[in-house]
Amino acid sequence: MGIAGLWMASRVDYHIFHKLAWPLLGVSLVLLAVVLFMPEYNGCKRWLVLPGVGTLQPSEIAKFAVVLVFSHIISLNHDRMRSFAVGVLPFVLVLGVVAALMLLEPHLSGTLLILGIGAVLMFVGGTGLQWFVLAGVGGAAAIGAAVVVMPDLVPTPPTACAPGRTLCRPLGDGHQTIQSLYAIGSGGATGLGLGNSRQKHLFVPEPQNDFIFSIVCEELGFVGACAVVLLFVLLLWRGITIAAHAPDRFGALLVVGFTVQVALQAVLNVAVVTNTIPNTGISLPFFSSGGTSLMMLLGEMGIVLSVSRGET
Repeated sequence: MGIAGLWMASRVDYHIFHKLAWPLLGVSLVLLAVVLFMPEYNGCKRWLVLPGVGTLQPSEIAKFAVVLVFSHIISLNHDRMRSFAVGVLPFVLVLGVVAALMLLEPHLSGTLLILGIGAVLMFVGGTGLQWFVLAGVGGAAAIGAAVVVMPDLVPTPPTACAPGRTLCRPLGDGHQTIQSLYAIGSGGATGLGLGNSRQKHLFVPEPQNDFIFSIVCEELGFVGACAVVLLFVLLLWRGITIAAHAPDRFGALLVVGFTVQVALQAVLNVAVVTNTIPNTGISLPFFSSGGTSLMMLLGEMGIVLSVSRGET
């Protein structure tokens, strides 16, 4: 389905998304609200259960919709982007509503990703730098307040200590991170071989999803991990090249938004897996399992190809 979506998106005129931007954002907001009434999975409400079909993750649709709406607004008002009323207010309203709904799931990493995508598009679109300074201060304060009000956003890994012992055994998210680091370290330079991971057998939770990069490191080693990172770097470079030669501003902004989304999401995932940032749960684009994510990513790459076909 994802490949079919990629092919279809690559063949249609991407300007059709001018008309679809706001309706898709509306649909994504409704889905983000509905998902809050779904059953919890691992302490989060991020998936809509579709009987007989499977699950749907609305946050993936929200990422797509935010890129469309931001590109639509900026391309129509690029000459007035330095003003607050045009270059800041509509974007803050959109990001504020989307971020609030995603924090209620809770989905901190996804929220940070959408805020990052929005900030990049606003910067590329010409929003005044002074607004970014104010937004940075306000955003940091808002995230800090959200963590205080909802401490589950950044869970503290529990530990179990034997009586009379000073050495404690990490549990929960702490266990997951420790096992991930074991997997990365045991891969060595060239890895154990494709399919030969030991840590994925009940040691690393979610080895097919959030922590798949640790399994890549274990099976393919440092060399394979570097190759994967290089693929993401090349995708970002190619996206920037396509955006620079896009036939119009709308196409350039779409390409920037989609390629930056992939790059930022990959950076966040690798940072979580390597214990650089807290474990907040985010997938590795094109690698982690997840039907909604893969279909949306491939559809986005189809739009990038559509823009590429019209390069000037």
